[in-house]
Parts: sequence; structure tokens; C-alpha cells
Amino acid sequence: MSAVTITQMADRVSALIEERLGVRGRSLEVKVRKAGRRLPRRVREAAGNLATAGEMAKNPKLLVRIDVGAVAEAYDVCLKHLGGVNRGERRKGLVLGMAASAAFSVLAVVVLVIGFLYWRGML
Repeated sequence: MSAVTITQMADRVSALIEERLGVRGRSLEVKVRKAGRRLPRRVREAAGNLATAGEMAKNPKLLVRIDVGAVAEAYDVCLKHLGGVNRGERRKGLVLGMAASAAFSVLAVVVLVIGFLYWRGML
């Protein structure tokens, strides 16, 4: 596997993280760090390994030390996860979660007010 191929893999994963998760940064390593818990641990580790391999590929002496099988596996793990991420679905889930939390809070306050009124004999 050539240095160009490894760099292209790292760039593709970097572009997918930016497109699917909305995380911006200068390099793949920065984007992975900023994504944090939005990426599962296994994907974070694979993307970190891919970022390291991308940096090592820039140096001809370090290029021969890169484990090609591990890089290909890390790329596959990243693509498999990021291919299933849909930005619209994540946003919809976030909005629905916030709406459910607000509805539960309103319901709890109403129940507490009715309970207090009953306890004080006003109801």
C-alpha cells in the first residue's frame, strides 16, 4: 500500500466525520478528538490509528513500518460506522429527547401542584 493510498484513506474518513457528525478541524486527529463520545471507542481508536498512519506515510522511512492490514481494518471500521450515521436522524433524536424531557418536567410540576393543593385541603 502506498503513501498516497493511506493519505487518501485518512482524508476520506476525515471528510466523513466532518460531513456526518459536523465536526471541523485541521486534521483527522483533531476531528476525532473533537468528536469525542459521538464516536464509539472502537471507531475512535481506529480513526486515531488511521490518523497516525497518515502522518507516518508522509515520511518514507516510517512508511515501511506501517502495518497495512491494521490500516485497512481501521479504515473499514470507520467507514462502516460513519456510513450508518445520518445527520438528520441524530438531530431528530436530539429534538425528540429534549421535547420528552420538557413534557416530563411539566407533568411532574402539575402532579406536585395538585398533590400540594390536595394536602392543604384546597382541592
